Amino acid sequence: MITYKKSGVDVERGYKSVKLMKKYIGLTHSSEVLSGIGGFGSLYKINKSAYRNPVLVSGADGVGTKLKIAFELNIHDTIGIDCVAMCVNDILCLGAKPVFFLDYIACAKIIPQKIVEIVKGIAKGCILAGCSLVGGETAEMPGFYKKNEYDLAGFAVGIVEKNSIVDGSRVKSGNTILGIASSGLHSNGFSLVRKLFNTKEFKKNFYGKKLGNVLLTPTKIYVKNVLDLLKKYNVNGIAHITGGGFIENIPRAFKKNLTAEIKIGSWHVPHIFFEIKKRSDLDDYNMFNTFNMGIGLIIIVNPEDKYKIMKFLKRRGENVFEIGLIKNYFKNKSKICFV
Repeated sequence: MITYKKSGVDVERGYKSVKLMKKYIGLTHSSEVLSGIGGFGSLYKINKSAYRNPVLVSGADGVGTKLKIAFELNIHDTIGIDCVAMCVNDILCLGAKPVFFLDYIACAKIIPQKIVEIVKGIAKGCILAGCSLVGGETAEMPGFYKKNEYDLAGFAVGIVEKNSIVDGSRVKSGNTILGIASSGLHSNGFSLVRKLFNTKEFKKNFYGKKLGNVLLTPTKIYVKNVLDLLKKYNVNGIAHITGGGFIENIPRAFKKNLTAEIKIGSWHVPHIFFEIKKRSDLDDYNMFNTFNMGIGLIIIVNPEDKYKIMKFLKRRGENVFEIGLIKNYFKNKSKICFV
């Protein structure tokens, strides 16, 4: 008899994984979560008293080939933070508060303890973002993935008042561009990074830390501090600096006929980016078109508010810099330029 188990899928390992991860998932649940883990769907009640005209905002993303670094180092309890961050930071750009999150883990073979480590990181990311991990899927796919490897993706839903949506329509010439520091590479550019750094180097010292730990540093989650900021101050535009770096993402924060003028040298760039530039011989354009260069989120604000906003964020522990200015678009300029 050729059973499902003999073909490589062991449902018992899946059951064990769910049982082990429940305690971490439960830590993320708010009173709005109406269902536990294991059903065909997840129930989440919108708190009507908290909103007048709520709009749902959704986002999905994965971790990408940064996972390869986790495989090499056999460290799996932080990569879930990246998965959450990539989704919740995106929907934050519209002013939305993330309320729930679902994950998708696919692998060749379910190893319960490894799955639990991944979910532990996802749960931590959800706690940092103030949202609930309400469900997901763990798929065992023998013959599809390599041994000891997996893929990880996520899906976030948030809520924003309709009249509070940050859509870039208020951005105008003269607005100040503030940059909030990243925690490092975040989760972009790793296909290039893995070509530049040999796995044998991961345990070597890099400015006081092991290189592998520098590369695996989780993506920073900006949700709580920025949502608190939005309650007090006007923010005209927000951009999450992910794939495509400055070049692609900053122009997404405002409408046409404007240019973002970025002042090079106005913020601290972590050592890892200089090392990448040295090894790759990339020019500045390609560095800024691939990596966050030390800025994980930018906010566009009225110039009269910039000092108060910077002070507010610094009090919350963020490193924030005045990195540029919004100007009128001219034919000889692009949507972003560097000075």
